[in-house]
Amino acid sequence: MDAHTTPGAHQAGRLQILGICGSLRRRSYNRMALLAAHDLMPVELSLELAELDGIPIYNGDMEAEGIPEPVRQLADRIRAADGLLIASPEYNFSVSGALKNAIDWLSRLDPQPFRYKPVAVLSATQGPVGGARNQYDLRKILGCLEAQVLLRPEVFIGSCHTKFDAKGRLADEATRKVLGDQMAAFAHWVRRLRALDPARA
Repeated sequence: MDAHTTPGAHQAGRLQILGICGSLRRRSYNRMALLAAHDLMPVELSLELAELDGIPIYNGDMEAEGIPEPVRQLADRIRAADGLLIASPEYNFSVSGALKNAIDWLSRLDPQPFRYKPVAVLSATQGPVGGARNQYDLRKILGCLEAQVLLRPEVFIGSCHTKFDAKGRLADEATRKVLGDQMAAFAHWVRRLRALDPARA
């Protein structure tokens, strides 16, 4: 299921961003954060969401029989996107299992879909830290795959259950400000890296 898909985004000169939520829960605060990021993006960016719930648990025996189709489809979407926006909860001081599992599968592909891809990360948790430990682990993992991760601004949405209203909209103005700043910086980051890629320039 896609959300906030903009038909003909490339034809209109907009940069296509693929959003990935590390939670499988439909009412996930991280999914809400991705939709809030969409609302705060510069007009030159367009966002659509990818789902992880069809990806099986990584198994080397399964890989030997062929990469599962949901993994191939996700890899194709990552390669086609101008950039990635990843939002993940923090589970036990680290990355969610669903997101790590998807990355483990994707890491087995050649050509590597994450290589040189502009990426921004954010996180929302009900605890006060806002997923900082998760993000630091995620940045290491993405660096291993040669993704180009935006360093700052960092977005940690702590006590997230108090930041969104009953309709799932981000209502906290301070959080909206930092998320908007990150989206502006991400647009610049995507444009900058795109200009260095002859295939996309």
